[in-house]
Amino acid sequence: MTALAVLTFNSCKKEGCTNADADNFDSAAKKDDGSCTYTGEVVLWYNSATSDDLDFDGITTLTYYVDGVVVGSSSASVFWTGAPDCGTNGSITVTKDLGTSNSKSFNYSVKDQDGDEAWSGTLNFVGNQCTAVELTY
Repeated sequence: MTALAVLTFNSCKKEGCTNADADNFDSAAKKDDGSCTYTGEVVLWYNSATSDDLDFDGITTLTYYVDGVVVGSSSASVFWTGAPDCGTNGSITVTKDLGTSNSKSFNYSVKDQDGDEAWSGTLNFVGNQCTAVELTY
């Protein structure tokens, strides 16, 4: 009687998120399974000249909205000499869950103390990035 041994090798390719910009990047994954999720940040800022223009128009306080939700407020006299990093103390930084999209756009508006709109438009968020958006008046 002859014994026959059969060996089966399974080429095991670990599946997971292979995009290093994703929140759930898996360095051990060899095959992307579409599970990547992303978070993006935008910091809104303006310079001294814009602050002076706001002051000239009697604007003292600003409230920031993204998709109709308040994300922060500041004194109109607060300005930057250059773009701050996301999360810098005193900055208006917005963090958005982008789901499985690496980029997504959201509407924003900035209103003064009387509810009048000073700025509005679209913010583009990109996964694992801080995007600085300068507001000019």
